[in-house]
Amino acid sequence: MRVLVTGGAGFIGSHIAEDLLRRGLEVAVLDNFATGKRENLPQGVRLYEVDLRDKEGVHRAFKDFRPTHLSHQAAQASVKVSVEDPYLDFSINLLGGLHLLEAARSFGVEKVLFASTGGALYGEVPEGERASEDWPPKPKSPYAASKASFEHYLSVYGQNYGLKWVSLRYGNVYGPRQDPHGEAGVVAIFIGRLLEGKPVTLYARKTQGDEGCVRDYIYVQDVVEAHALALFELEGVYNVGTGEGRTTQEVLRAVAKALGKDQKGIEVHPAPPRSGDLERSVLSPARLMEKGWRPQVAFEEGVARTAAWFKGRSAPSPG
Repeated sequence: MRVLVTGGAGFIGSHIAEDLLRRGLEVAVLDNFATGKRENLPQGVRLYEVDLRDKEGVHRAFKDFRPTHLSHQAAQASVKVSVEDPYLDFSINLLGGLHLLEAARSFGVEKVLFASTGGALYGEVPEGERASEDWPPKPKSPYAASKASFEHYLSVYGQNYGLKWVSLRYGNVYGPRQDPHGEAGVVAIFIGRLLEGKPVTLYARKTQGDEGCVRDYIYVQDVVEAHALALFELEGVYNVGTGEGRTTQEVLRAVAKALGKDQKGIEVHPAPPRSGDLERSVLSPARLMEKGWRPQVAFEEGVARTAAWFKGRSAPSPG
């Protein structure tokens, strides 16, 4: 089994690449380092420094490595950026994704694993409910629309070309190596800011000054375990989450506790809701749990592990 991991120098992709190597598989990484970091690359992994939008470069990588499986983790992953620049989001997430599918078809890839989004794809999840895989997608941002569209492409390639596929709809993934320089990783952002004694911004759910949006936070190692199960056993669509929702304010409290900070001393700047953000997103992981997967890392423990990693690196926070 030879697995090509797109975005393998990024946060989630690098953890997946490490896990696959530990399992004795042959692994290569395709990354353009727009957001990925060379320091994240596992030792001994083959590297193709290619942008997904480079059709010829993608095909050369497939021709050279001849993957049997593709783990597609690369993406334009910012809701905010997708709202501001839909063309960029489309060119990476859909056109770049199509380049991968065509290369997979040309070079005999058996199965594609896709990093989709449960945290954005379902739209608003009413209070007291959890979104299951059967919920119809209701994208609120170009980012979510591109993820939903690519799942349709996977289905079409499966029907027409016999390509096996799995779409893992991630909740809000957090953990070591998450990049604090953006809006997607609030756990990493808060850790970075508090380590430097800087104020934090808390975006509202509805009204400026409220506790913030509700999200389903899932630790990266639990995602890695779901990915491994999907690689060897699954096909179709699966949510990867905990089924528990937490507000942004709850995240801040957990981060402050993990860092031993007095929350009363933290300067919080309330901000209005952001364009494209959902108020509440909580997933039902029941389908994946029926296959034997369980989230193993409780939220407080995961935040503590993440904080310890950032403290060890003295990670800078965004300015």
